Amino acid sequence: MGRLSIVATPIGNLEDITLRALRTLKECDVIYAEDTRVISKLLARYEIKKPLQRLDAATEGQKAEEVLARLEAGEHVAFVSDAGTPCISDPGARLVAHIRTNIPEATVETIPGASALTAALSIAGIDATEFTFLGFLPHKKGRQTALKKIAASEIPVVLYESPHRILKLLKELETFAPKCRVTVARELTKVHEEVQTGAPAELAQSLQKRDAVRGEFVVIIEP
Repeated sequence: MGRLSIVATPIGNLEDITLRALRTLKECDVIYAEDTRVISKLLARYEIKKPLQRLDAATEGQKAEEVLARLEAGEHVAFVSDAGTPCISDPGARLVAHIRTNIPEATVETIPGASALTAALSIAGIDATEFTFLGFLPHKKGRQTALKKIAASEIPVVLYESPHRILKLLKELETFAPKCRVTVARELTKVHEEVQTGAPAELAQSLQKRDAVRGEFVVIIEP
């Protein structure tokens, strides 16, 4: 029976990959990736040449059967998302569930590493003994409900947000939870890494004024 390795990759800085992850990518038979073009840059940096297959959110169900067949044939399969730890607001969870359900004797191992969630919390300067992680909020249906849940939370809430919707999110927080303290971390591990803390309206004004609405965002909302 084969082995499925869930491999964490850098969230920005290509040096943020573990020795074990590099060894796993070198030793595996095939790499399934959320986007083969993204992982190709990392593999080229470390001179790793392996067969690549795409497995994203749209193809996860179909490709899970393919991975299952490879594992039954005794292959070592690695799975990576575009950045960070797979299965955390990224594809991979359905793949792992399918393998665990249908061939529980197969080895499914974690190759831990970078995660935008823990990276942001580690430099936010907040008590993260308890927190709620909501990933990306729904774009439309369920968004208002989620914002009300955030406003009523008694512990910090952590979100991911894209540059296209960060200002919208801060405006919504100004409406639903105007007194909350917000920390916005962007471009983590990259040259322009930045962490700002303040009221929602203040942060929105700062991002607009400095034309800093770019990069991926981690948003931490304190009650």
